Order: sequence, then structure tokens, then C-alpha cells
Amino acid sequence: VDAPCTGLGTLRRHPDLKWRVRERDVAAMTAQQASIVAAGARLVKPRGLLVYATCSLLDDENQAVVRQFLAANPRFRQEDVGTAIERLRPASDALVQGGALRVLPHLHDTDGFFATTLRRQD
Repeated sequence: VDAPCTGLGTLRRHPDLKWRVRERDVAAMTAQQASIVAAGARLVKPRGLLVYATCSLLDDENQAVVRQFLAANPRFRQEDVGTAIERLRPASDALVQGGALRVLPHLHDTDGFFATTLRRQD
């Protein structure tokens, strides 16, 4: 799920976003994200993997959506995204925080991104 978001991870390229995004925009986006991730979860086969990603730096759009989803969906568990990255190549500790991928403009010279993996248990 590449969820629609406020795009605040692109502040480096679009600094005007900090003046245009309001609290109500974030609230509307998180409701939409929750709905989309729930719909995506219904398509995950047993032991399958759901990837949730945004281009936002806000916890409200990232870990808070994941926490809400996990609380409502006990069949899923958050996996350490570093494990998935290591399958492709060795992961940088700076990219993986709390089991999720977090790319930050000021550290990684790129837009900000968040991604985590959620595995269905049954």
C-alpha cells in the first residue's frame, strides 16, 4: 500500500508544504490511510506480507496508522523491515528504526519516506 499522504516527506523540494498542510488535512489523510490499509489487508493471503508506505515524516501518518491497524487486526504483526532489506543487501542501521524504514532528508539526502511490513499470522 503506497498510501496517499500529506507529502511532508518532500519538504526539501517543496518547502511551501509546511504552510499549506493543516491539522484537518492530516486528520483526513490518516482516516483515508486507515481505510486503505484495512482494504489491502483483506487481500493478504495467510502468512502473506503487507507493505505500508508513505512519503510523510509525520508519526500520525506512519506509526500511528500502523498501531491503529494492528490493534484492530490481531492476525497481523509488524515485522522488522530491516529483515526484508537484508535479503536484498545489508541494511544501514540509520535507515531502520523501531522495525520500520525511515529515510530522512537531512540524513539521507533524499525525500522523507516511511515503510513497514505487516505479516498476517493465520
